[in-house]
This record gives sequence, C-alpha cells and structure tokens, in this order.
Amino acid sequence: MKYHNVIAMDGPAASGKSTIGRMLADKLNYLFLDTGCMYRAVTLAVLENGVDVADETAVTQLAIQLDLDIQPANEEEDGRHYSVFINGQDVTWDIRRPDVDATVSQISSYLAVRQEMVRRQREFGQRGNVVMVGRDIGTVVMPDAPLKLYITASAEERARRRWLDREKQGHADGFAETLTDVERRDQIDSNRKHSPLRPAADAIIIDTTNRSPETIIAEILQLAIESSVSS
Repeated sequence: MKYHNVIAMDGPAASGKSTIGRMLADKLNYLFLDTGCMYRAVTLAVLENGVDVADETAVTQLAIQLDLDIQPANEEEDGRHYSVFINGQDVTWDIRRPDVDATVSQISSYLAVRQEMVRRQREFGQRGNVVMVGRDIGTVVMPDAPLKLYITASAEERARRRWLDREKQGHADGFAETLTDVERRDQIDSNRKHSPLRPAADAIIIDTTNRSPETIIAEILQLAIESSVSS
C-alpha cells in the first residue's frame, strides 16, 4: 500500500503527537522529526550561554550559528525517541528541563528564529518519507503536505501526561503547577504573532483524550490509505 511521503502533524504541548508521530513513522518506516526539539535546543543554548531571553537579536544570532544535529536513537537505551546534539554534545534530556519548558514558547515566538528553524525543517521534508511533528507544520513548514493532522487533548489530560513524565525524570512539580504551565503555554502559542498554533484549514483533527496510541495509529493509517486512493 502506498502512503503519502510527507505527513504533517501539529498540536499543543503533551497532546500525544510526538508518541503518535514516532509510532506512525515506525509503522511506515519513515523518518520521525519532532521539530519542537529544535526550538528546545535553541532555548537550552540560550539559557546555557547566558543570553538575555528578551534580546531577540542575540537569540536569533545564536539560533543561526547553532551547531544542531538530530539523529535516530535506540529507545532501548533510555527510552528516548531521538538524540539531540549541540556542538557534538548529547542534550536529549537536557532540553526537557523545566526551565526550558518555561522559556521555549518565548524563544519560538521570534520570527527570525522560526525562519531559521523552518528552513532547516523544510530540508528534511524535501527528502520525503517523513512524519514531521510540531506546531506549524501544516500551516507554515509544509503547507502542501498531502496529509495534515492536528492532534489534541483536554488541558487536564495533557497536564497529567506532562506531570507523569516529569515525575519519571525526577522532577517534583505538582499537578496544579503543571496544569497552569500547560494552559500558559497554550495561551502563548495560540496568540503569538508569528505562526500561531492552529490547525490547518484542511487538517484532520484527532482528540487523543482517553484513547490508546494504538487505536489512534490504526485510525491514521486508515486515513492515509483513503486519502492516498482519492488523491
């Protein structure tokens, strides 16, 4: 069965899009590219280098010059879905730190930063056979992608997932604090001036609340088959 060679997948934080995107890529033997990790890497570099988060020019300069690499990873090692390197250093788990969570939306709101990351993302998309996951893939990065999905879930469900993930990583955040952070980030991402979070006009919306990833993957594969036949 022939599937689309580019699948664009967007959605808010902790909606399940990364898990679903990875599983879908595995099923199709496609490259899985979580574009959010690129903005997280820039954010980590900003924090680690003492760059003023509010200095858009300095942040942009760092983003353009950043030696950033993303490689496939063996999940059996420590559960990671991919490996992220800055200047050759593995920062895969560092980009998930709470201070990165709290800052990444501001960094990703800067137009020139987004332009640089979009340029790099499109290079991946042009190679084909990729499931690309982010917040503006269907609307900005790959607007011509033949299959666009918008993965969402209730704020409470997304906060629960994020809270459990942080617990596993040894963070002591409370659920209420995590929910507040998720809602705050939704507000920033949905109202930012450049590339606000929203589904593409032709995106298929999938709510993952109280649903297993396996059920969702089966639904998406069926959608891919149907849209491939009709195109």
